[in-house]
Amino acid sequence: MTVFLAILTSALASFVISSVWYAVLDRERAVGGRPSPLVIVAELGRSALVAGAVVGLAKAVGTSAVGPLLLLALVLWAAFPFVLLSGSVLWDRVPVGTAARHGGDWLVKLLAVSTIVGLWL
Repeated sequence: MTVFLAILTSALASFVISSVWYAVLDRERAVGGRPSPLVIVAELGRSALVAGAVVGLAKAVGTSAVGPLLLLALVLWAAFPFVLLSGSVLWDRVPVGTAARHGGDWLVKLLAVSTIVGLWL
């Protein structure tokens, strides 16, 4: 039950964080209106998948302390979102600002998820 609550709380927090992040930093997207219910469900599912992965990794490395989980979040961010987004800048001509906005969102979300998971486990 605790694992389920950690994942659910983290997924909801990620959704709220992203909503606020893009409302503040991406006015064009915010002006477009509310996302459809399908997009909301998909985003909550994506967030739950990330939270579940963090829970699984925390259990695999045998820690539930917030400090080590924050370090895990930084490593995950550097290994995945940072690498993928910097590659999109280098090879697909994605504007640096766009990649930075998405990368920042991922960093904040991973730090929040890791903190919540550490507090629940």
